Amino acid sequence: MSEHILKFWFRFAENIITQITPNLIYNYIYNSTLLVNKISFYWFPYSVVLVLIIVVQMGVVNITKNTTMICAPLMAQSVEQVLSNMYQAKAEGADVVEIRLDCINNFQPGKDLEIILTKKPLPVLIVYRPKWAGGLYEGDEHKRLEALHLAEDLGADYVDFELKVASNILGKQYSSHQSGTRFIVSCNLDCETPSEEDLGYLVSRMQATGADIIKLVFSVNDITEIARIFQLLSHCQVPIIAYSVGERGFVSQLLSPKFNGALVYGSLKGTPVSGLPTVESLRQTYKVGHINADTKVFGLISKPVGHSKGPILHNPTFRHVNYNGIYVPMFVDDLKKFFSTYSSPDFAGFSVGFPYKEAVMKFCDEVHPLAQAIAAVNTIIRRPSDGKLIGYNTDCEASITAIEDAIKGYKNGTASFGSPLAGRMFVLAGAGGAGRALAFGAKSRGARVVIFDIDFERAKSLASDVMGAARPFEDILNFQPEKGAILANATPLGMHPNTDRVPVSEETLRDYQLVFDAVYTPRKTRLLKDAEAAGAIIVSGVEMFLRQAIGQFNLFTGKEGNKIIAKY
Repeated sequence: MSEHILKFWFRFAENIITQITPNLIYNYIYNSTLLVNKISFYWFPYSVVLVLIIVVQMGVVNITKNTTMICAPLMAQSVEQVLSNMYQAKAEGADVVEIRLDCINNFQPGKDLEIILTKKPLPVLIVYRPKWAGGLYEGDEHKRLEALHLAEDLGADYVDFELKVASNILGKQYSSHQSGTRFIVSCNLDCETPSEEDLGYLVSRMQATGADIIKLVFSVNDITEIARIFQLLSHCQVPIIAYSVGERGFVSQLLSPKFNGALVYGSLKGTPVSGLPTVESLRQTYKVGHINADTKVFGLISKPVGHSKGPILHNPTFRHVNYNGIYVPMFVDDLKKFFSTYSSPDFAGFSVGFPYKEAVMKFCDEVHPLAQAIAAVNTIIRRPSDGKLIGYNTDCEASITAIEDAIKGYKNGTASFGSPLAGRMFVLAGAGGAGRALAFGAKSRGARVVIFDIDFERAKSLASDVMGAARPFEDILNFQPEKGAILANATPLGMHPNTDRVPVSEETLRDYQLVFDAVYTPRKTRLLKDAEAAGAIIVSGVEMFLRQAIGQFNLFTGKEGNKIIAKY
């Protein structure tokens, strides 16, 4: 048989077997040089089928769109709570739970492990973390290791050993390793993210222990450092868990399946863990089981990003139109480093939020004329033909049409020609990216714009662009508008968690016919509540958010998202 036929079958076997859960098979294919040398060319395909049949009979094949498991970390203080949390994790969609024995009060290995492991409703990963590795255990090291060995004897699916002790333990352990327990060798990197070269050396050390799976936990200072984690996940020759903790590392959990990560972590309802998505969101919002190497990545570039509702809007819409994409929050500190690092076609488009809508323009290769006029971009597309970044603004029409429709609705559908904003005073708080979109939209409808901003020079610059007036921000508190004026808040005032802050006094709200707030978390802000009480028409930032998201979705996918997103 010719060499190219052999290579075909080897690739076939490789592709099939990388989808099999047991790491024994995975390691055999990737680490054994005997496979090609000792199996006849003619019998090789039949050998592959035989291996698959055996594994199926063992009941360990779970071929899905990817093999990444969702793990819920449990840090309960009692065995009873551990059991309760395990059943909750299973109900919420976790594939495995990580049980931290060092968190259990008065932990008794013989008694407690037997209860946990005989009553477990799903696979269990046992961790007994000492204080020197970031855990809570401060007792005798020998007793700690004995407890981990006991967990293996009692049927734990996975047992975690720190790299510092794994080299001395696992070599001896494998000589008599008869159980189905898989060993994880872990390393927590509290320092700066290592270079690719240093990471490669570290991974080699971890693989040399004989681990079934290796685990690396980072603490990145910038989202660009996560690119090294993705590189590691893509090229590691053994199953690997790798992610970063903290808000800047959030995206490392969500995109791990794209880069072949073995496991992602998610918290349970009622027990949030900082920097982690929930199990429910991983399963329902992000659908991580359906992410693969071809999935296109879209995300919100902002600082902060925790308030964003974009993922619960865009991700279901992607699935509804059968588009292989995922939308994630991206906590970005440095735009230049970000765009330089994430320059591959995989990162296909971005929403742009506070405070970057103006600054991001210089990183776009081309800017749509409307966005150019406004001098603010809220949507970026990477053009497939040449990889260039194209900037757009979908905020302008979204915000102004939301305001216009609210006024028209208040008039009970009375027919009118032109915009209901024509000739009105339009009082704008904030001259940043969202404020610029509102100002240009109001000007295009014939409104007279008065701008207040904490940066008075910025307010004057925008006022000049729209032939309006600028006032110092402190004047807005007691500013007396004309009757029937519009007030639009385009500042972060009132955004969660600082929900009690408002830009104007309650006394002046009665003079506005309509009050719009670009803030959409919470949905009804303090400003809108006060305005409603004063008798004004109110328009939530959710209306603007939905409308601009429709425009973004159409740009992201080339498909119509109007009817789907409107159901939000």
